Amino acid sequence: MSKTNSNEKFKSKIGGQALIEGIMMLGPTTGAMACRLPDGTIDLETWEENNGKKAPWYKKTPIVRGCVNFFLSMKKGYKYMMKSAEKQMTEEELAEEENSSAFFNICMTIGMVLGIVLALFLFMWLPKFLVGIIKPLTVNRIVRSASEGIVKIVIFVAYMALTSLMKDIRRQFEYHGAEHKTIACHEAELPLTVENIRKQSRFHKRCGTSFIFIVLIVSIFVMCLVPFTETLKRVITSIILLPFIVGISYEFIRLAGNHDNAFTRILSAPGLAMQRITTREPDDSQIEVAITAMKPCIPQDKEEDKW
Repeated sequence: MSKTNSNEKFKSKIGGQALIEGIMMLGPTTGAMACRLPDGTIDLETWEENNGKKAPWYKKTPIVRGCVNFFLSMKKGYKYMMKSAEKQMTEEELAEEENSSAFFNICMTIGMVLGIVLALFLFMWLPKFLVGIIKPLTVNRIVRSASEGIVKIVIFVAYMALTSLMKDIRRQFEYHGAEHKTIACHEAELPLTVENIRKQSRFHKRCGTSFIFIVLIVSIFVMCLVPFTETLKRVITSIILLPFIVGISYEFIRLAGNHDNAFTRILSAPGLAMQRITTREPDDSQIEVAITAMKPCIPQDKEEDKW
């Protein structure tokens, strides 16, 4: 495994997300979305954020902040993913969309609901159902929880590996790499140039991929405490406990991001390994988009930017 951000001089609060031919960055006071348009130019949108010292209590309270930040990031990520898709449309396609905007919104809502249902099926129901078929694994709740966790991890890795074979997803993973490398360059306190960013690692401990892996691992330990082994009861319980699991996992990702020791390296290792699939080396044009998205998010007061 390559060293992660070995030139890091401080840890930034700025995080990001790869979009369709673009990148979204979220800073302490400003958010930005930069997209490469079909004509080759870069479109930039910015907006106000409240992730700094004056953030509301629910963004700063342990456990609670993890649940809230996860929900808000999902909501915001979906919103700007759709906006980035719209920016790739021709004028004719946009005109057609405006004429049938109600139908388009319904389709997007249905798509989002189906995505949530698919996630619940793959990571909540399917692992428990498959383990439930093998009776020796269901006798002990600890053995069952560990088995379910292993199945979830296998499904997650297989899903990401298969989707990475798609051309559009691979492009998105390249933008993901550009996002990480740009943040690493900022944390190394180097000028944000294509040359400097190209040299940085595309792996980052505070990545969403690492967060998902920590969620999967934490869920194993939490489900070991559930006193029953029936499949349906465990599915319902895991859904009820999901906010708690997400909250704990967020605290672990903060711990891994703030410290470098044997425990945090072990905690981060699976997510960093997974980033070999979910990030790819970007080209210079993708790095330019990342720089455009990053610059408006850097606050003038460096203290506001410290993780």
